[in-house]
Amino acid sequence: MNETFADKLRSAMEKQGLKQVDLIREAARQGVKLGKSHMSQYVSGKTVPRADMIHFLAQALQADEDWLSGNSNQEQKQPLPETIESAKTKALGGIKMREFKKSSKLDNVLYDVRGPVVEEATRMEEAGTHVLKLNIGNPAPFGFRTPDEVIYDMRQQLTECEGYSAAKGLFSARKAIMQYAQLKEIPNVSIGDIYTGNGVSELINLCMSALLNDGDEILIPSPDYPLWTACATLAGGKAVHYICDEQSEWYPDMEDIRKKINDRTKAIVIINPNNPTGALYPREVLQQIVEIAREHQLIIFSDEIYDRLVMDGEEHVSIASLAPDLFCVTFSGLSKSHMIAGFRIGWMILSGRKDSAGDYIEGLNMLSNMRLCSNVPAQSIVQTALGGHQSVHDYIIPGGRIYEQRDYIYKALTDIPGISAVKPKAAFYIFPKLDVKRFNIVDDEKFALDLLRDKKILIIHGGGFNWKEPDHFRVVYLPRLEVLDKAARNIGEFLSYYHQ
Repeated sequence: MNETFADKLRSAMEKQGLKQVDLIREAARQGVKLGKSHMSQYVSGKTVPRADMIHFLAQALQADEDWLSGNSNQEQKQPLPETIESAKTKALGGIKMREFKKSSKLDNVLYDVRGPVVEEATRMEEAGTHVLKLNIGNPAPFGFRTPDEVIYDMRQQLTECEGYSAAKGLFSARKAIMQYAQLKEIPNVSIGDIYTGNGVSELINLCMSALLNDGDEILIPSPDYPLWTACATLAGGKAVHYICDEQSEWYPDMEDIRKKINDRTKAIVIINPNNPTGALYPREVLQQIVEIAREHQLIIFSDEIYDRLVMDGEEHVSIASLAPDLFCVTFSGLSKSHMIAGFRIGWMILSGRKDSAGDYIEGLNMLSNMRLCSNVPAQSIVQTALGGHQSVHDYIIPGGRIYEQRDYIYKALTDIPGISAVKPKAAFYIFPKLDVKRFNIVDDEKFALDLLRDKKILIIHGGGFNWKEPDHFRVVYLPRLEVLDKAARNIGEFLSYYHQ
């Protein structure tokens, strides 16, 4: 049997008792650039490294370089002046140090929104370099302020929020969320079906942990918000990515979804409005997803954290409103719509056929109880935030900051030779496409690192969103127009000479 590079790499790692993180640390010690996502791709067989990286890996693993690269059938040990293990022993004066390693459950977990490129940006900042961060949807640093009424009400209630709340949250908060669900026409929801969380992120993790056994599969979009894939993987499940089609406004490819369903598939995730593409799914697209879920009896998880950041007069439709006969979990929160990402307040709503998910709901309750409750001061302002005038509306109409910044960045980026993009309809992200032949791009993480080091601009490469081709990157367009203008000009200048 012909062994692939990945087979040989895993064999050599096992023989030396080394994990991916050991090789990444040794690379850092030697000044070799080896990121977590690259290492994961080498081990999984998605990518074969360049010759210089094979040389490093062979040296670090005490393996024959020709064998590892496929030029020889025989594995040989090479004597090394100093291996990883001998370096550790030498550092401790001959006493071998006991090392505590991360759980193997994390071996295939990636979260590059705060990954290797961001770590490089942090090193640059610590050295005194100013970096423009277009990598994360954090409104506060760009001058978006929390509504005064929200701050006032939290201050008034702080002394009443010193103790734990009920595990699912304060009655007032959940009542307001239940009424919000009614406005979204989500069926069959009582106050007991509402759970508050420390942001939607905590609730995604909780839902995946309660649902997935080893080998269970869950359909997740590509590109995705990578926390979904990370949490599914950490729970022991297998994230199966269905394609969203750039040629069709980034809508999910229904045929691709159908092809990837089998008897191990438990659920489908949709992210609508979408991060990272800014797409908004119309009712007819959602209805097709419901029909597939109905046919295969799948749970629908719908991440709708950007549902109040919809532009151009478009309507956001909650998929749960179209599926009263299916078990649905709908996620939303205040982090983005009320510019209070740091307050960490999100929620999930269980709806539809809950009788089919009784045991799963018991698991959700168990995990919800174990964390005692979510942030109580943040829960205290949910009722205030969801009632009355929605200040975010002023941002998403012509003349509003998000609307105008969306229009500007779309035109500025697509005016750059070699870049195309679908205009976002919601949220505050755009996911441009690079002409990889023009720039000879084979490694999108390297592109992001090169842009960071050259122009001091931090973006996230498409691979960070589980997009397989090295041809996309995400830009957060929260900065003011003058900052976006400078960033776009610098990206255009960089691409005028860039070539991998």
